Amino acid sequence: MPEPVAGLVLAAGRGQRMGAPKALLRTRGELFVERAVRVLRLAGCSPVVVVLGASAATVAERADLSAAEVVRNADWPTGMGSSLRAGLGRLATAESAREATGALVLPVDMPGVTSEAARRIAGHAEPHALTAACYEGERGHPVLLGRRHWDGVSELAAGDRGARDYLRTHGVALVACEDVASGFDVDRPEDLTGE
Repeated sequence: MPEPVAGLVLAAGRGQRMGAPKALLRTRGELFVERAVRVLRLAGCSPVVVVLGASAATVAERADLSAAEVVRNADWPTGMGSSLRAGLGRLATAESAREATGALVLPVDMPGVTSEAARRIAGHAEPHALTAACYEGERGHPVLLGRRHWDGVSELAAGDRGARDYLRTHGVALVACEDVASGFDVDRPEDLTGE
């Protein structure tokens, strides 16, 4: 039987280069934040926590986040690290995540990640796991953070680096996912071409 895994969507940024929060961008008829929640839910993640920050009230109003628990990160201007800390903090204390052996982390701006890729990474869940999807040999998302790593990741998560510093100093297992997903992220309006 697979280990229980929580999902964590990082969706707090203001999307300065996009001109709007990325959570509110659309892909194939749904908001990025809705799609990220759906991908993690279809991969079997429970609960799924969404961290909001910039325009949090607007995102909460426009998006259907009924399948997720919402956390508001007041420190969102400091970067993704604070959102990662807020999300892991919620998962560490939430009754709904008490059984979770790990957290599958997905930034909201990666519409090419599929539930198949998320399921593949979640399949490596155990408390000591550090596993990431890779695309053509490059580490990408989602990233599985075993529960035993949550405190260490939170301690080092700062600015826009998220878990990068922690992952660099620990062994991360890479799992190829280019056959079922795409690891691109959306940073500028031209990145939406073909969406």
